[in-house]
Amino acid sequence: MATAEEILEFSLKSLEEMNFNVEGMGPETVFGPTGVDVDSLAFAELVARLEDRFDVSFPDDEVEQLTIITIGEFADAVAQRTVSA
Repeated sequence: MATAEEILEFSLKSLEEMNFNVEGMGPETVFGPTGVDVDSLAFAELVARLEDRFDVSFPDDEVEQLTIITIGEFADAVAQRTVSA
């Protein structure tokens, strides 16, 4: 079982590897234009990395809904899936 903190750290590191500026970003940062500004392709890559690393899965229709939440809320959602996996 992964913790939300571990998932948050992995997410930020992944975004940085994907050439996003994550300086000063944290759990309250949104994925959209007012935050990280992740487009749908980059978000799909992030989800794929998380699915591989934490052995979870997200249906395609759910992935789109996740783009409007904060990074912290996203980490919590992934953590919940690791519990039930």
